[in-house]
Amino acid sequence: MEVQVKDTVLTPAPLVKVSFSLGSEIYSANANNGTLSEQLVSLKEASMSILKEYITKHNVPNDVPDEPLDGSSSENDDALEKLPVKSKKTKIN
Repeated sequence: MEVQVKDTVLTPAPLVKVSFSLGSEIYSANANNGTLSEQLVSLKEASMSILKEYITKHNVPNDVPDEPLDGSSSENDDALEKLPVKSKKTKIN
C-alpha cells in the first residue's frame, strides 16, 4: 500500500463571522486568517471601522450660528466701549 502526500495549503474556513444591521442597512464582516484570538481582533477592527463610517455618514451636525441672530452682541460691545473710564490720580506728598 502506497500513500501519496500532496503539499496543499488548505485555507481554513473563518472561525469568526458577524453580521449586524444599523437602521435599514445590513453589514457583515469575517476574519479569514490567524488564530481565533487574531480573528477576533481583526473582526473588532473591521466592526469599529464600519461603525465609524456609519456614524459619519448619518450624523448631520446642527447648524449653529457663530453669533446670535438678534445682533445683541454688537450692542453689548458698543455699550462697553462707551463706559466712562475713571482716571487714576497719584498723590504726591
